[in-house]
Amino acid sequence: MPDHALLTAATHGETRVHHDRGAAFGDAVMSCLIVPDEFRRVQGDYLILFRRHIEDGSTVALALFGFENGENLYLSDGGWDAGYIPLAMDIQPLLIGAPRPGDEGAQVHIDMASPRIGSTGGSRLFDENGRPSAFLEDRIEKLGALDAGYRTSAAFFAALDRHELLEPLTLEVPLDDGSINNLVGFHVIDEERLRALDATALDDLHRGGHLMPIFMALASQSHLPGLIARKNQTLGDD
Repeated sequence: MPDHALLTAATHGETRVHHDRGAAFGDAVMSCLIVPDEFRRVQGDYLILFRRHIEDGSTVALALFGFENGENLYLSDGGWDAGYIPLAMDIQPLLIGAPRPGDEGAQVHIDMASPRIGSTGGSRLFDENGRPSAFLEDRIEKLGALDAGYRTSAAFFAALDRHELLEPLTLEVPLDDGSINNLVGFHVIDEERLRALDATALDDLHRGGHLMPIFMALASQSHLPGLIARKNQTLGDD
């Protein structure tokens, strides 16, 4: 169970964070949330999908790492086999917390239940004088980028809805051992619908800065065969 606390030098002066990659550190996940601002970097390694929340109709974007819960096909004995790690994974165990009453702006929190937390090994969050370490400063910068991306993503998802650019994805993935993995509950960009948009709609997307992340999401679909190959490789290792 998560154990979130406000990050302070007084409380966490000796806390260290392990930044190795592996299942033992909580990296064995099928997907993670991403923001449109990072689509250009994400699409270099991962398939970008979208998921609608039935409860409130909201949409989120995801980088896909595997085909079933608890599966990250980018993990290997050597760590994380990709050139880019999405921000939501990279900043763990830190997170943005809501400001306390009377305070202004978001605050940095830490999940003390994370397997990345330790008192030995890893990187210190604060130096001997209580100042943020270079490691912490880097993570704070990434937290800021992630927070800014979340704040602007609503306009992107609203534009996708406005122009009806998402279509449901139902995909059967046959594997070398004869089994089939099913991808259901996700959406992708409807390329035909995008091509059919008139100049006014395209101008609306362009002015909002939405065309680039749309194109990046489409380009990311080329990673599906590679993800299937990674899955088949794990079957061969059994």
